[in-house]
Amino acid sequence: MPFVHKKNIWSIKDNLITSESIFEKRREILKKIGASYLILPGSFLFPYSAQASTKSLYPPPINEFYKVNRDLTNESYATTYTNFYEFGSNKNIWRKAAKLQTKPWSLSIEGLVNNPLKIDVNDLIKKIGGIEERVYRFRCVEAWSMTVPWAGFPLSKIISLVEPKSDAKFVKFETFYDPEVAPGQKQKWYPWPYQEAITIEEAKTDLSFMATGIYGKELPNQNGAPLRLVLPWKYGFKSIKSIVKISFVNERPIGMWERIAPNEYGFWANVNPNVPHPRWSQATEQLLGLDGRIPTMIYNGYAEQVSSLYKNLESKLKEQLFK
Repeated sequence: MPFVHKKNIWSIKDNLITSESIFEKRREILKKIGASYLILPGSFLFPYSAQASTKSLYPPPINEFYKVNRDLTNESYATTYTNFYEFGSNKNIWRKAAKLQTKPWSLSIEGLVNNPLKIDVNDLIKKIGGIEERVYRFRCVEAWSMTVPWAGFPLSKIISLVEPKSDAKFVKFETFYDPEVAPGQKQKWYPWPYQEAITIEEAKTDLSFMATGIYGKELPNQNGAPLRLVLPWKYGFKSIKSIVKISFVNERPIGMWERIAPNEYGFWANVNPNVPHPRWSQATEQLLGLDGRIPTMIYNGYAEQVSSLYKNLESKLKEQLFK
């Protein structure tokens, strides 16, 4: 999400940080336990029983197809340095976000589909077969980044479930609206509720992920509980949190930040180090918890998986696909 915050973000005490060695040992044990559930790389899910509670799904088995050549970001950083403008414009909003009630949580899937749904998120997980863990790089438009183990399922599972009609060209996502719980929504200069959208082709690619958990546990509220979108090749403001509605539509929607500042936050928002934000460079990024900066990669390192989606598209549309 937008706006640079220049306060030093690395001053978290060591005793508040989960040991990475402990976390990795836990992961190795879980890999062995979950091995019997593997089907194919990129397509296995953790079985969900009708009697299972939500917490029994965590930690889920690890999808080894999704690996990155970076260490995981410490959990304390990834869950306390977050953007969620519904609760305020500073990063440390996790206390305010705790007031959001996420159980039960109803999701509407509607629009140009053959099988519209209104369903509780936990029932949706049961319906599609369960969840898995994937490690993704995450790049914020503000030029900071992290490496996160998300739990959830491919967005394509929802697409298969509702069967979009042939004239569905875009997928629009909308978050909750409750100003009494989320004080940021009382600020009338923002066009609430938060909305974002992607093309149907982007939605179908296997990288597009619906996250329900992080670090082997359910999502904390500040990270978008109980259901958020994760698009690792795009800037983070496209990965909308706490989703209540998914609509399949024919015309391209306008997201909240695009509506506010279209010259700074466009529809596509694909990561490109060579295309600067109007107010700062995108050539490098700051990894949360580490000193110094590292080079930013085209499509955040996922060019092999997604670059074909945009082949010849920029010349055809005559617009910037990386803004």
